[in-house]
Amino acid sequence: MKALLQSVAVLLGRTPPRPTPEDISPRVREIHELQAMPMNREQIRDARAEMVSRPQTWRRRRWAVLIAVNLLFVLSYHLDIQLVEGALTGSRFVGFHMADVNSALQVMLAYRHVVLNLLIGVVSVSLLWWALGGRTFCSWVCPYHLLGELGEIIHLRLAARKLVKNHTFDRRGRTVLWLFFAVLAFVTGYTVYETISPTGILSRALIYGPGLALVWVVALLMFEIFYSRRGWCRYACPIGLTYGLVGVLAPLKVVHNIGQCHNDGACRQVCLVPHVLATTIRGRAKTMNTDLGADCTRCGRCLDVCPTSSLSFKFKGPG
Repeated sequence: MKALLQSVAVLLGRTPPRPTPEDISPRVREIHELQAMPMNREQIRDARAEMVSRPQTWRRRRWAVLIAVNLLFVLSYHLDIQLVEGALTGSRFVGFHMADVNSALQVMLAYRHVVLNLLIGVVSVSLLWWALGGRTFCSWVCPYHLLGELGEIIHLRLAARKLVKNHTFDRRGRTVLWLFFAVLAFVTGYTVYETISPTGILSRALIYGPGLALVWVVALLMFEIFYSRRGWCRYACPIGLTYGLVGVLAPLKVVHNIGQCHNDGACRQVCLVPHVLATTIRGRAKTMNTDLGADCTRCGRCLDVCPTSSLSFKFKGPG
């Protein structure tokens, strides 16, 4: 229960706490002492060389799934095959209702009424993302995530040339925005967030054609490229917070094994939410195997770059 509450607290914006000596098991304490000793430089060099030459397997899989899901919406509409009707915010799959959880909450708050079809859609989608866990929706389905990832590549190249500098924000701002848009929907009777959600804007633009709202999406992307690396997804998007809460008890986990870890930090460098990898910092792991928190997007980038395979997907059962 303590680990669960800590996972939710970190999701809401808390900085992962440092473990006390009492929190760390004796076996893990021994490993920490060994890792504090100078490591074999040749071993580290070989491990990093292997990491560089390894193909980005999980990224390729994820991009393929993300493109395929969004393309399915586009083709279903333009070919009129009625396999999937609607957009990511609300749709029907072979006649069965599906609803984005955050969008549905906005609608329920705005209209103060629960429609049966909407409730069915929320339950269906919630079960899917609960099973996969964390913020899987963000990295495997959201069209803005793909756009933001491409923008991140540009940002890092500009930063390497000292042309831009990354600026960070307080992660608690995302929780504040989630509450703000929820209250705004309830008070005004309008789903205000849906008008600025890059996820909804891009999904509708892909299916029905571009509109003026894409200017806002371009502005967000420029902000991320030139000012704050993945700023929207890291510090602002309420959808990510919603799905993090849905998947907090997921049976599928990303697990870190301290016995294999070199603590080189390559995983944290590529992670969209590096705070979930605090356990990979030398001296921070409490147990031999640690589940990453609810804010993990399950993108697999850390698995791709880890030279010792100390990070892996595990099916551990609910809770």
